This record gives sequence, structure tokens and C-alpha cells, in this order.
Amino acid sequence: MLLQLPTEPVSIQEIPVHKNVKLFIKREDQIHPQISGNKYWKLFYNVNHYLEKNPEKPYIITFGGAFSNHIAAVSAVGNLAGIPTLGIIRGEELQNKWRDNPTLLFAKRNGMNLKFVTREEYRHKEKLTEFLHQEFPEALVVPEGGTNKEAVEGVKMMLNERTKDFDYLCTAVGTGGTIAGISKFCEDNQKVIGFNVVNDTSLENKIFELTLKHNFNLIDSCFGGYGKINDENIRFINDFKEKYDIPLEPIYTGKMMQKVFELIEDDYFPENSRILCFHTGGLQGIEGANLLLEKQNRNLII
Repeated sequence: MLLQLPTEPVSIQEIPVHKNVKLFIKREDQIHPQISGNKYWKLFYNVNHYLEKNPEKPYIITFGGAFSNHIAAVSAVGNLAGIPTLGIIRGEELQNKWRDNPTLLFAKRNGMNLKFVTREEYRHKEKLTEFLHQEFPEALVVPEGGTNKEAVEGVKMMLNERTKDFDYLCTAVGTGGTIAGISKFCEDNQKVIGFNVVNDTSLENKIFELTLKHNFNLIDSCFGGYGKINDENIRFINDFKEKYDIPLEPIYTGKMMQKVFELIEDDYFPENSRILCFHTGGLQGIEGANLLLEKQNRNLII
């Protein structure tokens, strides 16, 4: 087994708020220095089950964009275990620019080979996956974001005895695997809220197919679109770090926490509610975000 269960429990920190609710954050970002947050759990069974069946010549292939947390995490797994990895990267314009991209540079330094495809090709990942299975029949092909049934099973590890006493469980939503796992394995009395950072009208159905439960709802937290960072996002993230000494990245957890604070302010949660937010990591993306912000002469994320 490559990925191990942590020997120490992940910390749960209270975030003081002036309303009559209790807010906490579970620091999944601290699970591993390079395989961060929910990515660790999404890959846990995918990789371990694959290695049990293919211990001789393993090969892992996956998909992602220029600043993908998933690409970074898979490359780190490959480096840790000495497994060759291949990243299918959206955007052929990055072919000669990857050295200027901190995420892709990190992946390359971990030994990951990068194949750049057009955005049109990337939109048809099902066809790409078919070709990859034909060319590399023994490889583990992990979907974008790591979301599949084994990922959902891995997310179960984010829940334990310490998470049972919360009324609301909150997570950012990209491809839907994390919220599906939380929805599937949480307590019957718990409500699950997904803070959707992508504009995808099919996402709710995709999540239901993975969880088969109706105990979740999605709240739009795009703040202008996936990957878009506005000045209020930056202000909130920097203020949060200064007040609570907890770093947030601007694509997932930062937007979720900002929206949670807005909901608390609007009395969305009943009095005396206990709210648990999952910090799903991805802090490696801050460096890339700051490069873009610097080019735009805007404030940086601290």
C-alpha cells in the first residue's frame, strides 16, 4: 500500500463568529505536504487498489489544466512511489511555456511527462480516455479531478467520530467527488452543502449518481466563474489568514469560506447550528494565482 492512513488525527479548528452559530474548519490541507487535502483521499483507493493488481510495471495517466491541484498531486504520488506518470494538459499554448508555470514545473520535477492538447480535444476526454486505454492497456487512467467511485469511497476517510456531531458539512465543489463521498457516508441527520465553483448545470445529477442520496444542495460560489479571482476574494483570503492563521487558496476553499461567512451573516443557518467546513487543500495554486495577479497589477494573496 502506497498511501497510508495518517497516524495523527486531522485538526478541527473553531472559527469564531459573532452570530449564534458555531463554525469549524477541518484541516485536510495538512494531510500531506504535496498530496493535498481531498486529492489524497480521492487517490487513496484508486492508487492502492491499482498497485495491488499491477505491482510490476505501473503507469498512471490523468488530466488537468494549467494550475491543476490534481496534476500536482498525481505527480507527487508518482515521485513518491517511483511510478511513471503522464499528465494530459488542457491548452496546447502551454507547450513551450510550462517552465513559467509553477504547477507544471512542479509536476515535471516530480518526473511527470506532459502531453498538451487543444481545448477542443480536451472537451472530448471520453475519446481521449479510450485512446489512452488502447495505447496503455495496463495503465491507471484517473479522470479529471480524480472523481470516480473509488474516489468517493476514499472521501469516506474525511468523516469520523469527530465529524458526527455537526449539523452542516460544507465543501467546495469542482467535479463533485468530494461532496458525493461526504453525502454518501455522513450521518442521516446531517445536511451537506456544496459550494459550487464551476458553472455546470449537470453537476447535481453527476453527484447524485455517485451518492444516490438527496441530502445535499449546491450553492453558487463561482464569484464570476471558475478560476476567476476578484478583489473581494483576495481581501477575504488575506483577512482570513491574518485573523485565524489559516491559508486559503482562491479557487475552492477560499470561495467556499467567503460564501459561508455571507450565509452566516444572512442568518441562513438556524441558531445554535454547528457547521463544519472541509479545507480541501490546493495551496500550491496560490503561487500561480499570484503570478497572474501580479501581471494585472493587483493585490497578491499573502
